[in-house]
Amino acid sequence: MPSMKGIQQRISNVSTTRQIIRAMDMVASTKLHKARARLDGIRPLYGEVRQKAAELARCEEAADHVFAAPRTVKSTAYIVLTSNKGLCGSYNLRVVEKALEHMGRGGHEKIIAVGGKGYEAFRRLHKNILYRIPDTHEAQIYETAGRLGELAASLYRSGEADEVYVAYTYFESTLSHQPRLERLLPLPMGTDGTGAGGGMRYEPDAHAFIDHFIPLYLHTCLFAAASEAAACEHAARMINMDSAGKNATEVIDDLGRMYNRKRQAAITQELSEIVGGANILE
Repeated sequence: MPSMKGIQQRISNVSTTRQIIRAMDMVASTKLHKARARLDGIRPLYGEVRQKAAELARCEEAADHVFAAPRTVKSTAYIVLTSNKGLCGSYNLRVVEKALEHMGRGGHEKIIAVGGKGYEAFRRLHKNILYRIPDTHEAQIYETAGRLGELAASLYRSGEADEVYVAYTYFESTLSHQPRLERLLPLPMGTDGTGAGGGMRYEPDAHAFIDHFIPLYLHTCLFAAASEAAACEHAARMINMDSAGKNATEVIDDLGRMYNRKRQAAITQELSEIVGGANILE
């Protein structure tokens, strides 16, 4: 059984840990607020860009363009967005599992791991990691998305990848986050009725329009995915810190009760010794 001094030390240690947890909870909450504001700004643009991509994919004039024409898939590139830090529950595990579900067993996948946790997971599974991009500061998400878009376009244009997917976590609410896998290249036609371009005309022609559209399309899609992932990461960390704080409080309460019982037992024993000594003297 631990001594009273040992229990007091444990209470002090857990209390210090709880203070750290509360500070991390507040930091995650502040970052989540900023991430949601950025997310609200990019979602409308992302929806319009995806719709335009679907229209181009269904355009007969652009059917033979390198970014629109379907290919025989021999190699697939996956851009997997994870965090560089832990303490966010199953956030990283779920998006990695989502990507693994889609990967074939023939070893033809090429992975671009964004964030240290995803890289570590794929490395342990001996997957083909083509590039590793450390998780960057949130102020650099836009620039990182641009570099990823250039990399994806280069891999697809050169034939190193016949498909390009992005795996990320979609933010539904603070308590609900869903891992997603979306195809970026070749241009997706859409499955919800989007993409019916009607009599749309492109100047000077559809091929030239796609050449100028692809950098914007990839940049916007990857920036939106990174923004979704960042919001989910902060929400997951905030939820886990809140849960950890409650657990710390329960531990402190249990230790407090244990300390009080031992203190009461010690007082009772001292009183018994005093009464016993007095009886002997009589």
